[in-house]
Amino acid sequence: MYRRVVLLLLVILLLFAANLLVGSVAIPVEEVLSILLGKEGTKASWSFIVWESRLPQALTAMLSGGALAVCGLMLQTAFKNPLAGTSILGINSGASLGVALVMLLFGGSVTAGTLTLSGFLSVLAGAFTGAMAVLAVILFFSSLIRSNVMLLIVGIMIGYITSSVISLLNFFATAEGVQSYLVWGLGNFGGVSLQQMPVYAAVTLLGLFASLLLIKPLNALLLGDRYAANLGIHTRRVRRWLLIVTGLLTAITTAFCGPIAFIDLAVPHLARLLLGTSNHRSLLPVTILSGAVVALCCNLICVLPGESGIIPLNAVTPMIGAPVVIYVIVGKKRA
Repeated sequence: MYRRVVLLLLVILLLFAANLLVGSVAIPVEEVLSILLGKEGTKASWSFIVWESRLPQALTAMLSGGALAVCGLMLQTAFKNPLAGTSILGINSGASLGVALVMLLFGGSVTAGTLTLSGFLSVLAGAFTGAMAVLAVILFFSSLIRSNVMLLIVGIMIGYITSSVISLLNFFATAEGVQSYLVWGLGNFGGVSLQQMPVYAAVTLLGLFASLLLIKPLNALLLGDRYAANLGIHTRRVRRWLLIVTGLLTAITTAFCGPIAFIDLAVPHLARLLLGTSNHRSLLPVTILSGAVVALCCNLICVLPGESGIIPLNAVTPMIGAPVVIYVIVGKKRA
């Protein structure tokens, strides 16, 4: 396990460096190193690109990948469903609905009393509020419903309702509003500036730390709710905390980066294949690291066209995630 962790850390370092060096603008390696050491670049634009674009984008990809991957793992364990992900509970849909209301209904700005938010801040507020609102609804139903399967169905139904409202908003919106919403829905790790990074990193790392505290109950849930209860695990309380941690990580990631597909669904399976175990004591940390690797790799692929443009993130993630999910489904059918 330790060798795999070291290997993943080395891959993360290499991909992180590649994300700093590769982009639509060619910047010499020595210039990038010089800028990171605090010196002025030969061109002022190079310093701006490294500090304001590539560095925060690489950090965001690393944190977001780990956060989404661990959310997928916890949901797959809690609901005993290998195809469970953040979108299946409707939290992603809630964030999308919040953004749709801001962009398509309110024209990109929100006013509450004397406070007015516009541009990126209004989108951020809408996404976070929408995700947390859906999480609150899911938590309410989790106190009424004992069955994980029924709670999963409730989450899917909430997702359908929010998708329906978004479709109506798109139908009545202006072409510019629909275009803006479509671009946001493609996903992007460039949504966090260097000034916003401390807040984003603090919330994400807090959620990741909380997930590590749930390792023991997650292992107990693998053996069934009755066995977990016999071990003194309060299954409904654990499920509630799983939803809170998952909701927080999904909300902050979706608010800043948009709805990112497949990382939460596919990466836990990659980690299981890498380790050959379902023990969360080793699986959960490796899942976080694997999520960072996949996200950095996807972000790198997005900028490979160089001056020709940047590929949308959600056009890349399915190319990596979908084959993994197909492999898992075929493998289980053979077994």
